[in-house]
Amino acid sequence: MYHVVQDNLYHMVHNEATVSPKESRNLDQLAETCLAAFIAAGTLDLSLDHLADAVGTSKRMLIHYFGSRETLEQKAIALLEDRLRDRFSTSRFPPGTSLSAVVSALWDQSTAPQSRGVLLLIMDVSRRAWSGSDRAKAFYAEQQRRWVDLLRKFLPDPRAVEELLQLFQGAILVYLVTGDREKGKRTLQRMLRREAESSKAHPNKPKQGPRPTNH
Repeated sequence: MYHVVQDNLYHMVHNEATVSPKESRNLDQLAETCLAAFIAAGTLDLSLDHLADAVGTSKRMLIHYFGSRETLEQKAIALLEDRLRDRFSTSRFPPGTSLSAVVSALWDQSTAPQSRGVLLLIMDVSRRAWSGSDRAKAFYAEQQRRWVDLLRKFLPDPRAVEELLQLFQGAILVYLVTGDREKGKRTLQRMLRREAESSKAHPNKPKQGPRPTNH
């Protein structure tokens, strides 16, 4: 394992230190094209031969630019993180935007037909986290943190945020299996109505901290 890590670090440092500005631009463009191929496939599990065909190059050139399959995948995950970052920006929502409007916008964006490949790729990276990949675990943890930070801007109760996030992600999974966007949207709207009614009925209710974790 040590030698694998050292080899990957060598390739990353060696490539960055020796490529010209033009080659660096080519590398960035190639990485973006590889990410597009992964999104189109909905998975990172493309053979280098298939990936090379999809991006219009050769397997030899992929190895030349990235050094290893693992480095290529890590670059693609980093680019995916950059792409997803805008989704969690509160600047997308004008002051006074309701929680319901925020969740509806996130749902519509997440379940738009053009987002399906991105969703499948996120699920694929998450599956790797379940299998023990440290990089995939970091990706999953960062996405969860961004979701929580965004929702907390519109829903101060940590427990309600936790419940909403779990419901949203469960609804996404159902959507990926069934293709039905409306079922998940209706379920989310029902929860949001209950939350709004609870807030009106108990305007001074103290906010609760996260539930204790069972070990």
